Amino acid sequence: MISDNEFSENAKWYVVHTYSGYENKVKANLEKIVENRGMQEYIQDIVVPMEEQIEIKDGKKKATLKKVFPGYVLVKMIMSDESWYVVRNIRGVTGFVGPGSKPVPLSDEEIKSMGVEEFAPIVDYEVGDSVRVISGPLENFIGAVEEINMDRKKVRVSVSMFGRETPVELEFSQITKL
Repeated sequence: MISDNEFSENAKWYVVHTYSGYENKVKANLEKIVENRGMQEYIQDIVVPMEEQIEIKDGKKKATLKKVFPGYVLVKMIMSDESWYVVRNIRGVTGFVGPGSKPVPLSDEEIKSMGVEEFAPIVDYEVGDSVRVISGPLENFIGAVEEINMDRKKVRVSVSMFGRETPVELEFSQITKL
């Protein structure tokens, strides 16, 4: 038996090609089958990436959701003969994206750039630590961490500028611990 932790470690994101306009039907049907067959640990998440677009019609702004990748559904799953078969045989699915019939999982970079999954940033510093700014207009300045905001992925650093301490807000990636 595989532990829950091992399941989530082994699950990867795959891209499933669908008939255009079938993305939401594929998602709904796949979710139903996963539930009916108790395959939640094998097929963990199904996403049709959407983005909000503002349209101006008759002088009025209207927000609509548009598919980012029409004809594609992203599935986080552990690839096995059974899970492959289940996804492959959903009505509207034409196959997995990959050479031949071999599905290729997305890399972490691809997943990040698509904004499909939030990755918790690794922060190796804490309030009070001395840090160096490694990018941006304050590059090479040294300061002390005053506050870490995980939700906004920002850090407030007190930097010495022109002889006085000035608090500046920076991205996590802009500083490194000394």
